[in-house]
Amino acid sequence: MTAATGGLSGPVAVLSAEALRYNAADMLVRAGGVPIRVASKSVRVREVVDAVLALPGYAGILAFTLPEALWLAADHDDVVVGYPTADRAAIAALAADESAASRVTLMVDDIAQLDLVDAVAPPGRRAVLRVAIDADASWRAAVLGHIGVRRSPVHDPAEVVALARRIAARPGFALVGLMMYEAQIAGQPDAAGPGDPVIRWMQRRSAAELAERRSHVVAGVRGVADLAFVNGGGTGSLEVTASESAVTELTAGSGLLAGHLFDGYRAFTPAPAAAFGLEVVRKPRPDIATVLGGGWIASGPPVASRQPRPVWPEGLTTLGREGAGEVQTPLEGAAARDLAIGDRVWFRHAKSGELAERVDRYHLVDGGALAGELPTYRGEGKAFL
Repeated sequence: MTAATGGLSGPVAVLSAEALRYNAADMLVRAGGVPIRVASKSVRVREVVDAVLALPGYAGILAFTLPEALWLAADHDDVVVGYPTADRAAIAALAADESAASRVTLMVDDIAQLDLVDAVAPPGRRAVLRVAIDADASWRAAVLGHIGVRRSPVHDPAEVVALARRIAARPGFALVGLMMYEAQIAGQPDAAGPGDPVIRWMQRRSAAELAERRSHVVAGVRGVADLAFVNGGGTGSLEVTASESAVTELTAGSGLLAGHLFDGYRAFTPAPAAAFGLEVVRKPRPDIATVLGGGWIASGPPVASRQPRPVWPEGLTTLGREGAGEVQTPLEGAAARDLAIGDRVWFRHAKSGELAERVDRYHLVDGGALAGELPTYRGEGKAFL
């Protein structure tokens, strides 16, 4: 990558075509024939999303906001919004566009969300809107309590079915899908530290509980509505979730670009597909090299694992009291002694899609040479969240 981008000024963001191809194929193998919906939040590059969707085995997009879904629906006929929306302007646009209404599915977990839609566009004066229920997939352990992320308020089969019945009774809505995302399994590395045996124990217990509960949830909701899809999983749990007969599709996206958080999983080893390079601009000490920029922190708890990681030259680390800074990032280690002003240091981002919010394009490297430029959402003038 250094050689391929030698003529470009930093910061420079790069995608490896070889790694992207490997990761896309590997996820299909791990899914075992269950279709994968692409999580656009984890990519945020339309050309990459389109290329992946052209592969047999991938189908549909899981968007992260309704304005993004409306934008993507101009070219795609199956876009599910992965989170509830309160964007009144976007709701009005969706309600007024029958084509978009047939292509976009809203996510709900509370009748109040339907009330908001009706307040913006009453059911008698708009297209019928597709909706899916987001049911909580966390594990409520007897001793440990809540294990997982805080998402939907409906958790038990009876709660989900009751919500489904209320949606089905509402004019102007069509219940077409169900989603349950098991973050405590898909989003939790299990080979990254001394606590891994406990994490693996938790994940086995949680997966067993969820498989049984999800089967009852799906059976109950199917008794209310004819579901087009039952979505589950994520990059970190493709094999586990695909084994459940109640699930009709999976979601994945982060595994395509493979941020460094995915180095900590036992079940799979993705190829690092995204990196960004920054230039050394000062040497405060012979064993410290400072690059311009770098503080591109991933979402989640403010811990060290969310920082970008310097990966080349090898042997560089951020300073404990500074970390990755908005304007400058000091790096220390033996390799810093050999770095001169103007040299490039490569970083990997912790997760995946957030890097695209910092740059307007990725440079595609294929076979060791530049193969083109891919605009990010930012490069296309879009800032959805």
